[in-house]
Amino acid sequence: MYQVIGTRITRTLRVLWMMEEAGIPYTHIPARPRDADAAAANPSGKVPALREGDQVITDSTAIMTYLADKHGVLTAPAGTMERAQQDAMTLQILDEVDALLWAAARHSFILPEEHRVPAIKDPMKWEYARSLERIAAAMRGEFLMGDALTIPDILLVHCLRWAETAKFPEPGDTLAAYHARLQDRPAFRRAVALP
Repeated sequence: MYQVIGTRITRTLRVLWMMEEAGIPYTHIPARPRDADAAAANPSGKVPALREGDQVITDSTAIMTYLADKHGVLTAPAGTMERAQQDAMTLQILDEVDALLWAAARHSFILPEEHRVPAIKDPMKWEYARSLERIAAAMRGEFLMGDALTIPDILLVHCLRWAETAKFPEPGDTLAAYHARLQDRPAFRRAVALP
C-alpha cells in the first residue's frame, strides 16, 4: 500500500486529491514540512512524499505522473500526441503559475527576512494574471485537456486555491467557474477534509 506523507495544506493536497479521484488505496501521514516523518521520507524535509515499499518518490508532479502512468488514470497514454500536449500544459502551469506563487511565498515568509524582496510580489501578480488568461484561452472543454480530468487540472485548481490565500488576482470568469466546479467534486472534498 502507498503512504502519502504530508499535510493537505501543502502541495500534498494534489496527491491526496488524485488518490481520491482514482480510488487508489493509501495511508496518510499528515506530516508538516521538516517534521520527523517528512525528513525520514525526504532528507530536505519537503512534502509531499510517496512511499511504496522501501522506495520513495518526492515532488507532487512526479508522484502524480508515476501514479497516473502506473494505474492508467487521469492521463493520456505515454508516447501519444495527447500526452505531449498534456505534459506541455503541466509544465506551463508549473512554470507560469506555481513558480510565481512559490516565489511570492518565499519573499513573504519563507526566506530569512534580510533576503526577502517584498516588492517582487507585484510584478509576479501581474505575470500570474497574464498566465491565467493564456491558460483560460487554451482550455479544450470542461477540463483543461478536454472532456476528462487530468493532472494539469489538479495542479491548476490547487494553484488557484493557493492564489486566493496569497491574495493574487482573481482568475476571470472562465477559470473561476472551472475552479468552483472542480472543488465541488466529491474526491476533492474528501481530500480537503484530511489533516
